[in-house]
This record gives sequence, C-alpha cells and structure tokens, in this order.
Amino acid sequence: MANLTIVVDDQLLRAARVRAVHEGTSVNEICREAIARFAQTEGDGAARAARLKALAKKARPLPEPLWPGRETLYRESGRGAR
Repeated sequence: MANLTIVVDDQLLRAARVRAVHEGTSVNEICREAIARFAQTEGDGAARAARLKALAKKARPLPEPLWPGRETLYRESGRGAR
C-alpha cells in the first residue's frame, strides 16, 4: 500500500478527527474511502455493493426504539388510550 502526504488546515484536520472519533473511524479511513469513491466509475455495481457493506459494518443498533408506540405516547401525555 502506498503512503500519501497532503496539506490540510490545522482546524479542518482537528474537526475531522473529532468527527471521525464520534463516528468510530479515522481520518485515514475517511480519506481512503473518499479516494476509492473518486476513482470508481458510477456504473460499477460491485463497487457500490462493497461501499454499502463497509457502511453496514460500521452501523450500530439504536439503544432504544425511535417510536415507542401510540399507547405509550398517550400514556405519557396523560390522555390515556382512546
């Protein structure tokens, strides 16, 4: 694998590192993926599938459901079920 040196503004790199940590990745991985996307042709279905699989590996389950259900919302509002 080849090494690449780029020049990036200090504040931009700092912000990218913070976001990468929050997303569970690294700036290096983000750059690698961006270059791979740039180099691929748009009609390459296998490449799109590989990108989708890479994103799926990074996905994390939600700690709780986004929608608690109508009955729960009514109960919490004090209106009770209808």
